[in-house]
Amino acid sequence: MVAFANLSPALPAPSHPMANPGYGKRLAGDEDPHADPDFAHLLPREAEVAVFIDHLDTGHSMGHKVLAAEHPRYGQQAMRTSLSRLSEAGHLRWIREHITVEDNTMRWVTRTYWSRTRRSEAWWEEFARERNGRIVPGDLRPGLARTEEPELPEPETESHPEPEPESRTGSRTEPRTGPRTEPRAEPTTSYLTLAGIRDAEPRMPLSEADCRSLASLAEEWLARGATPQDITRAVTGGLPATVNNPGGLARNRLENRMPPKKAKIRQKAAPRRARVTRAVICCMSCDADELTTKIQGGMCPDCRAEFEAAVAAEEAGQPDTGYVPDTFLADPDAHAVYEWVDVPRRAAEVRAAGGLRPRTERAL
Repeated sequence: MVAFANLSPALPAPSHPMANPGYGKRLAGDEDPHADPDFAHLLPREAEVAVFIDHLDTGHSMGHKVLAAEHPRYGQQAMRTSLSRLSEAGHLRWIREHITVEDNTMRWVTRTYWSRTRRSEAWWEEFARERNGRIVPGDLRPGLARTEEPELPEPETESHPEPEPESRTGSRTEPRTGPRTEPRAEPTTSYLTLAGIRDAEPRMPLSEADCRSLASLAEEWLARGATPQDITRAVTGGLPATVNNPGGLARNRLENRMPPKKAKIRQKAAPRRARVTRAVICCMSCDADELTTKIQGGMCPDCRAEFEAAVAAEEAGQPDTGYVPDTFLADPDAHAVYEWVDVPRRAAEVRAAGGLRPRTERAL
């Protein structure tokens, strides 16, 4: 039995939101099996949040707002502080990776890597360096940038005129004069199906002109999965004793009895291979990365100062409210805006000022 399971009164629900494809929780790898002292070095709240995160599946959303919405005990600010403490303890890192996909699209993505085992700062730095060159799943959204390769001109081919055929005696043949007869096109399946109706049902002797004009309707039937036999049955089934206009009746039936279109089956696009061409560690709370500032414990200096202030406030017993805009703060120079008012007396003064008798003097 795992002892730390009692640290969390509520583990993630099966309906915990998934992040966008390619994002969310990702394991750093080389994890030790579950054991009692996994999170014993953490404070109770952080240990509870760590157990909650550790039970999430790969791809589950790891934003502090989503975690706070799913966890029954802690709000957004507490969850954000806990994530920073887990990062400082070596369990969590944000790593920004530059991805190049097979179709020449490129983009930066920020991954959330989780390690049940406590990792050192040097371990995470080496982990980020080893990400370079790794093949990642191709279920990525279209890139933000695209490199277009120049189109090569098609090779020019010299056209040589074909020599005119020569006769057996060696002299060139004279060009033929007179009209040329074009070869007749082979009849289509739709035309042959309509032409065969006159043999299947003598009351429907479709003429050649009828077959040509109705061929497009018969082709639509075949395109929707019907067979020639289906067309014949639709045109000849249940005929009256006498048919005065076979072509018109056939058109009416082909139009009104048209089978439904086949549902198009979407072919799932094959996943595209993508490669990590660069990886840098970035701050857990802002967009800063190690290319622009120093990242220590998963935080930049500014966010670390804010984190330490929040921790100091918690240790002093003050609520961790986070940033509050100036417009919501009390102005020490402003006078009180609230005063006690005797409503009945004030109402009597207003009535007297308006020339009305007090309510006690009104006749009933």
